[in-house]
Amino acid sequence: MRIGYIRVSTDEQNTIRQEILMKELGVDEIYIDKISGKNTNRPQLKAMLDYVRHGDTVIVSEISRFARNTKDLLELVEALTDKGVEFVSKKEAIDTNTPTGKFMLTVFGAVAELEREYILQRQREGIAAAKSMGKYKGRKAREYADFDKVVSKWRGGKITATQAMHELGMSRSTFYRKVKQKIYR
Repeated sequence: MRIGYIRVSTDEQNTIRQEILMKELGVDEIYIDKISGKNTNRPQLKAMLDYVRHGDTVIVSEISRFARNTKDLLELVEALTDKGVEFVSKKEAIDTNTPTGKFMLTVFGAVAELEREYILQRQREGIAAAKSMGKYKGRKAREYADFDKVVSKWRGGKITATQAMHELGMSRSTFYRKVKQKIYR
């Protein structure tokens, strides 16, 4: 069987371009993830890896859709190879049945990883620049209207800390962090 794997980074991005390619290539089964490729913890990737069997071919539109770092790419391809499954990346014209294909897989995997590192670096630089100009302040802290009243009931022994957290709708760590911040103000 010819198995297609499609990935985009977010729910807002669409998969149509990759789906058209898979249809043109005569893919029998398609697995689609709408999640970052920073690691291999992706539900449809796992389902696809469980599904494939000896003699199948996994097809991706390009390596970066399959893995974003060389280590993950090589481990995924090794897992496929161990099952007797061929891997094909259409954009890079990689076919793991050939020695050249295996070599090119490693090279393009390293390039995909480098690209991701550049993206993260530019993001960090952009945030730092925005912070220095006072335009980026991070996520606004959530306000809890009844916080002081609920904490007073808790400190007065009228309710437990767990009840206070539940009333405020906050986690244990957030509750104690906010209580500690109030003490030092």
